Amino acid sequence: MLDRHDLTSCPSRFEHVANFVKITSQPELPAVNEAKEFACDGKEICVANVDGTYFAMDNICLHQGGPLGQGAIEKGKVVCPWHAWAYDPQTGAVGHNPNAKVAVYPLRIENGDVLVDI
Repeated sequence: MLDRHDLTSCPSRFEHVANFVKITSQPELPAVNEAKEFACDGKEICVANVDGTYFAMDNICLHQGGPLGQGAIEKGKVVCPWHAWAYDPQTGAVGHNPNAKVAVYPLRIENGDVLVDI
């Protein structure tokens, strides 16, 4: 039988446990106001450098599957190279329909390694 002290150390079933995975090294990150794609745990991740801040999001455009990491950064948005759907890199929302979103992932850099929480 567990006492109440044991329960405080158990994670809630709603609590997210971080699973940061290395996707690249810092020198491989995109230049300012550019995007780049990386493979990670069976997913394609778009890393965007918007005015010097890095963001990670799904690489597949919701419209017709275009590669966001091959797109451009315009007015702070990641723009799909196929049909110009623009995504907010902080929320993943599409500019013309904020209810349509790609997943975004926390990103951090530690000792030159670029880590994403998938």
